Amino acid sequence: MRIYILLILISGSLLNACAQVQMNYSTKSKKAIKLFEKARNAPSQFADENTGQPNYSEGIKLLKQAVGKAPDFWEAQLLMGEFYEYNNDYPSAIRHYEIALALNPMHSSSGATFCYLANLHLAIGNYAESLKFCNIFLKNQNASQRLSPQVYLMKRSAEFAIHALANPKEFDPINLGPGVNTARPEYYPALTVDGQTLLFTRLLESKNIDFKEQEDFFVSNKNTSGNWSTSIPMPRNINTSSNEGAPTLSADGRSLVFVACSDQTGYYGTNRQGRGSCDLFYAKKIGRKWYGPINLPGYVNSSNWESQPSLSADGKTLYFVRGRKGDRTNNSDIYVSELQEDGSWGAAKALPDYINTPNTEESVHIHPDGRTLYFASKGHPGMGGSDLYVTRKGINGKWSVPENLGYPINTKYDENSLMVSAEGDIAYFASDRKGGFGDLDIYSFVLPKESRAIRTVYFDGFVFDKESKEPLQGKFELFDVSNGHEIIVSEADEATGTFMVPLPLDRNYVISVSHEGYHPFSLNFDLSNNQSTDSYHVDIPMTRPMLVAKDTHELTDDHIFKNVFFDLNKSILRKESRIELNLFAEYLKKNTEIKIELGGHTDSRGNEESNISLSKARAGAVFEFLVTKGVSSQRMTFVGYGSSKPIVTDEQIKKIPEAIDKEAAHQQNRRTVWRETL
Repeated sequence: MRIYILLILISGSLLNACAQVQMNYSTKSKKAIKLFEKARNAPSQFADENTGQPNYSEGIKLLKQAVGKAPDFWEAQLLMGEFYEYNNDYPSAIRHYEIALALNPMHSSSGATFCYLANLHLAIGNYAESLKFCNIFLKNQNASQRLSPQVYLMKRSAEFAIHALANPKEFDPINLGPGVNTARPEYYPALTVDGQTLLFTRLLESKNIDFKEQEDFFVSNKNTSGNWSTSIPMPRNINTSSNEGAPTLSADGRSLVFVACSDQTGYYGTNRQGRGSCDLFYAKKIGRKWYGPINLPGYVNSSNWESQPSLSADGKTLYFVRGRKGDRTNNSDIYVSELQEDGSWGAAKALPDYINTPNTEESVHIHPDGRTLYFASKGHPGMGGSDLYVTRKGINGKWSVPENLGYPINTKYDENSLMVSAEGDIAYFASDRKGGFGDLDIYSFVLPKESRAIRTVYFDGFVFDKESKEPLQGKFELFDVSNGHEIIVSEADEATGTFMVPLPLDRNYVISVSHEGYHPFSLNFDLSNNQSTDSYHVDIPMTRPMLVAKDTHELTDDHIFKNVFFDLNKSILRKESRIELNLFAEYLKKNTEIKIELGGHTDSRGNEESNISLSKARAGAVFEFLVTKGVSSQRMTFVGYGSSKPIVTDEQIKKIPEAIDKEAAHQQNRRTVWRETL
């Protein structure tokens, strides 16, 4: 599998850790030695004039002549193996390393050649052979201590691969079709939480005379038949004559973070200023128009290169890959940054060293559940090359030990750019496998259950002024009822009022919607035991505070506390009620002119006198709570209405079929409300 990545490509040996010191020559042939010494210098002497790429083929030609003069010249065989390795001809490299060992079994006292062979066999999928050479190395009492960690990793990888081949995962990739894929390479998919919009990178022929190719973003939407429509390019303020790559979308598809790299002149693209060789940029969609991009504000971008961002569904956490400027090993690690109150991004922190390794980590993807992280790595036990892994954040904030996604999702080739749908069951990736439209195509497949994230649904809708019907940019705050933690902050589109907010299924949510100059609006979604795949559409009518005419003593409409809870037949507030009531208390303290009545309601079951008493006591409990939070008692009254003002009447409840649970109707009538008064 060939993966295009928007990074500075640095050539080097697959086995650069397995360096070996030259010893005295084993041949007396002066002609062979002369050819050997010319061969050592040939790669740099005949390097490409434009790229500086070493020419190992010239060195191989000379070494073939050297061993023709001296067949037992094991040093020449060894160097030929190294040059073949640099040229990515691994079978030929193995053959010449093994010839060198056969000619002089003792030449590698440090075990370096066994290290070479173990890693090369791992790279081409000869796992049993790789394991054999690992064991030979590790049994050598004089083996290099510097190489030992690498060989231990190779051994674990070979053992894992042998087991994985014997226990394959179900894997049936499906090409996304001609709406997305073309004869050009497509890769790095990003998906909105509703699964309807796909953003990806396409490699095109460049109009810039300095480059043969360049990367641009394209968008495809799913049509009514479930297929992906013909993709269209992003607007010109996003796509430029320079490269754009590795995009990440917010859950609602209205925030975009991507990487742009400078060329040799330091040019990043039109109206873009960078800090390092590759920086992250941010663009925002309002209505149908994209604004920006701007260099990501804060402390994410540095003099190093930053790439491959992944934005959490709540928009508050950004994962990305950072490399070291001038690092010839092309090493990179995964970092995370948190959004600050002023809209900038805080100082980035590396993930723990049991996730980041001394080798390359890349292609990070945080699932919409906010807890499941997928990434690619060359530093964990795997099939060889870059494999895909998953790690999960526990309730204590600690990440689990990464798990390999297994074979044949991972192979001896490099796997990369995995993205998983909100539901957690469908994964997307890029591959140049046979049967595609040409080069890299984007595919989907069903992810094994053990590698899935928490299923995440969403709720969407329209925030608007109840009277004028004009759209509003409502702010959404989602809290976990179990602990009161704020887990998602989002907002509606300021031009259209539309919104889309993710909801992982294993939580009970308090949702508060607010907008300056309007009363707050509350919602509750209890998904703690819900395994449904259905999402929710909820329109949010917002009302302005209104002081009615003093001579009417009229009350405004009820506002139901959706997250105020009492135990059965009791008036003591449950702790889950504090989240919404704390927010409401802050609202009243900011709007001191508002006076309210608190009202309690019950269903019609039970004694009416008891219902009146219970409903008044519950309204009184809310009253007392708000007073303790600093709201003046002079601004509030409370009353119990019992069952006198039902939302669903007894006659309506009687008409509900017996097969349907009528309790939900009774629950609507049991409520605590507030309304404005004089």
